Amino acid sequence: MNIKLITIGKKMPDWIQTGINHYQKQLPAQLNFSLITLDAQKRKSKNIEQAKLLEGELILKASKGASLIIAFDEHGQQPSTKIIAQQLNNWQQHGEYVALIIGGADGLSNAVKTHANQLWGLSKLTLPHSMARLLAVEQLYRAHSLLTNHPYHRE
Repeated sequence: MNIKLITIGKKMPDWIQTGINHYQKQLPAQLNFSLITLDAQKRKSKNIEQAKLLEGELILKASKGASLIIAFDEHGQQPSTKIIAQQLNNWQQHGEYVALIIGGADGLSNAVKTHANQLWGLSKLTLPHSMARLLAVEQLYRAHSLLTNHPYHRE
């Protein structure tokens, strides 16, 4: 199984990167988790839609070969941690290659949303895309801890 978190934007606040590193280290090796960061397109010389289109092309290229593509979007379904744990269990059993996608500050292009098998939302709150990264990695760890009866997850 492989899980790739594909994101736009390389510069993250130190505290975000520290949090991502913390949870990433705790993920089991068999998940083959990797974080792929792609360059954000400059907005000054392009309009926002053009920039999103170019970022979308980079995302689709980076997700090539994935058997399941899940894009995070503010209008996506908001699965519970238990649902994510069930999904993770299914992915492990079937040896899935899963691409989780987080767009840049202006969101995802329609091409990426259309190409995705599922759209997930993290919250009804508006979140900075850097924080969405941290939450996505934490939720993977939390889902794994739920599956392994680790006391990290509480109800």
